This record gives sequence, C-alpha cells and structure tokens, in this order.
Amino acid sequence: MSAKVLNIIFGSIMAMAILLSFTATRDFAKPHYEVMPDMVHAPSYQAFEQNSNMPNGRTLRQPAPGAIPRGMMPFEYERTEVDALRAGEELANPRPRDDARSLARGATAYSIFCQHCHGPGGAGDGMIANRGFPPPPSLLLEHAIKMKDGQMFHVTTLGQGNMPGHAGQVSRQDRWDVINHIRSLQDAAQEELARTPPEESPTSDKTPEGAQP
Repeated sequence: MSAKVLNIIFGSIMAMAILLSFTATRDFAKPHYEVMPDMVHAPSYQAFEQNSNMPNGRTLRQPAPGAIPRGMMPFEYERTEVDALRAGEELANPRPRDDARSLARGATAYSIFCQHCHGPGGAGDGMIANRGFPPPPSLLLEHAIKMKDGQMFHVTTLGQGNMPGHAGQVSRQDRWDVINHIRSLQDAAQEELARTPPEESPTSDKTPEGAQP
C-alpha cells in the first residue's frame, strides 16, 4: 500500500475522531457555534423606530416615485361615460373566455354579487328588481353584447347609473371572471334566440320600463 493511500486513510480516521469528539461533548440545548457573530446579531429596526443610519432618522423609507404596492394595479379612470369608453379601448381581458376555471369562478362571484339585481340569467329580473328597485338593463340585449370587456370592467369597478362600484367587494381577477360568465350567458341567450321564431322571441333591444340608463 502506497504512502499516499495511507495518508488518506489516516486523515479520514482523524477527521472522524474529531467529529465524534465534538458530537460527544456537544450540548444540543445550546445554540450552534457562531463563526461570525456580527452577521448573526446584525442590528434590526422596527418600521417606526429611530434610525441613526438614515439622514432623517427614520427607518421607514418613502417609496420610490411610481412604485406600486404588490397586488395593487393602477386604475386611472374616472366614473364617467368618456372614461368608460376609453377603458373599453385600452383594457383587455387577461382571462380567456373559454377557460373553465375562469367561468366557474365567474359564475360563483356573479351569484354572490350580481344575481340579486341582474337575475340568474342576466335579464335584469333579480330579486331586488322584483321588489321595487329600478331594474338594471338586461345584459342579454345588443348594447351589452357589443360592450367591450374593458368597458364592462370599468362599470363593475366604478359603477354606472344606480349600480355602485364593486372594486371593494370583488377582486380584480374575479371581475374579469364575472365578465366571462356574463359572456357565456349572452352566448347561451343568442343560441336560444337563433332557435326561436322572431315573433316568439322574448328578447329585444328595448330597455325595460324603469330600468337604469
């Protein structure tokens, strides 16, 4: 056996012996050995604590210009008809219209936040409308079918007419999912209309009497 091999074996045995000695005397109830204590015990500051490292003595820093909080996408539109039309041109639905998960989520959110006014099928015959509140226009009529997704998102976000904005109750993603669900209701209504003779069709492009503008 060569000297090189013997040195490797001897070194391995010594390393194992040192490791075993440390393990035998180690008190595992105590913290590990600190090689660089300055890194382990680095000073930390609470958000509103005085901080001598900053020029103004404050720990909490001013956000950089244009910074957006995580999960808070800007929505730079006013509750006006002009901005609603502008949103229709500028905003695109990020959720595919035929996505099964989006449609399922949209149906759930619609049943909670929209159905009581707009009705289960979107015809504007919800429970509240049937009890004296001015009914909303049917979502199955031509003006709603032609409304772009971005404009519909603007309406669900900021409201329109008697309808209040729902940004505080419905998340941004759920609002897009609700729009996909409404599109599915419109598609189903159009398919039904195609199978119904014109003289028997219950759908027209006239806003119901007393409905919102």
